[in-house]
Amino acid sequence: MAEEVRAEMVANVWKVLVSEGDTVADGDTLVILESMKMEIPVIAEVDGTVSSIAVAEGQVVQEGDLIAEIS
Repeated sequence: MAEEVRAEMVANVWKVLVSEGDTVADGDTLVILESMKMEIPVIAEVDGTVSSIAVAEGQVVQEGDLIAEIS
């Protein structure tokens, strides 16, 4: 079962740090969001492999939007 990583707030995707197929560990930063001049890291909460990235740099995400899936 894939673990879905979702945005917790409205923000701009500033930097995508992982790609599909990358292995990640609990606590690794997947994406950095930017909101009101603050950088907000999006952290993996499980160990696994990134099965999909649903955002691109420069994109605006809304609260609840899918950012990535880890399987």
